[in-house]
Amino acid sequence: MKNSSLILIRTLFIFSCFILMIAYTVGTDTFVTPWSWGRGALLGSALAGSLLGIDLLIKRINLRIFNTILLGLFLGYMTALLISTLLTTILASQPFLIPPGILESTKIALLIFGTFIGVMTTLRSSEEIHLSIPFIKFTPETQKSKKILIDIAALSDGRLIDLASSGLLDNRLIIPRFLLNELHEQEKDHDEDIKNKAHHALSTLHTLETLDLLNLQYHDLDFPEEKEITSKLSRLGRLLDADVLTADSCGLQDPAIAGVRLINLHHLSNALKPLMQRGEFLNIKVQRGGKEERQGVGYLEDGTMVVINGGGDYIGETVKSRVLSVKHSSTGRMIFCNVAEYEEQ
Repeated sequence: MKNSSLILIRTLFIFSCFILMIAYTVGTDTFVTPWSWGRGALLGSALAGSLLGIDLLIKRINLRIFNTILLGLFLGYMTALLISTLLTTILASQPFLIPPGILESTKIALLIFGTFIGVMTTLRSSEEIHLSIPFIKFTPETQKSKKILIDIAALSDGRLIDLASSGLLDNRLIIPRFLLNELHEQEKDHDEDIKNKAHHALSTLHTLETLDLLNLQYHDLDFPEEKEITSKLSRLGRLLDADVLTADSCGLQDPAIAGVRLINLHHLSNALKPLMQRGEFLNIKVQRGGKEERQGVGYLEDGTMVVINGGGDYIGETVKSRVLSVKHSSTGRMIFCNVAEYEEQ
């Protein structure tokens, strides 16, 4: 619904650009010729292209950053106006005259300087402004789904694309800019393993950007005083009241992430695997031998390991087996079963 509305609004503005420019050229030309219409169409195309370019430019700017910039412009303008007024009043009481051109140039310089300082100050202090003026953050009456931040480990996991394609993460996923900067730094690392992981994570990110319904968001807030990405994620998660999606089992014990709810991709994957009941039959391909005599090992489509008693005689073959038990662990689960023919012997 949201995407359809955006397309409709863009179409209306593009159509308006053509109509207005054609009307302008036809109305201002003394003699209307086909060139008048063509010139209007060209101007309309240029104006429409500019609008679409601006739309792409601000696509990743969230509302909070936009409001912060507006606040900085307002404060900077008011500061420059105050200084300019004081300067004019002081100069008016002096016996000497300053050329109007120099005075106006000074006022313009003060305006540019003031707005620049105002915007840069508010952007650097956006977190403090947000915390010191809490009433500017409106809370909806209806409870919405919490936002989800992603860490580097989750971005490096190929299962994230399948999860995002399912629709569960639509309008919820946030990529911090500091994490993106860290990936670009790791991509230049001399360690091939680190470089490959960073490249794979960036590739996953580009794939996520192509999912229209996902509506992937970026957040520009950074914490320069924090050196660890985990600490930055923790602070941003607490600030936004967001969860963190991770695929790093070790990160679950990190004290820096305290106060933020973690969603582990491994646990989520294990929870979605189909349950196998004792006595249930399954057809499994024996891929290699096991640790015990005549024991074989196979894998389900979701990667679950299946230990097959009597499967050592059927390596490379698909056999019918009966489930004995299922063992769960922090890294996943294992299924133990007997080959049906082995049970009959």
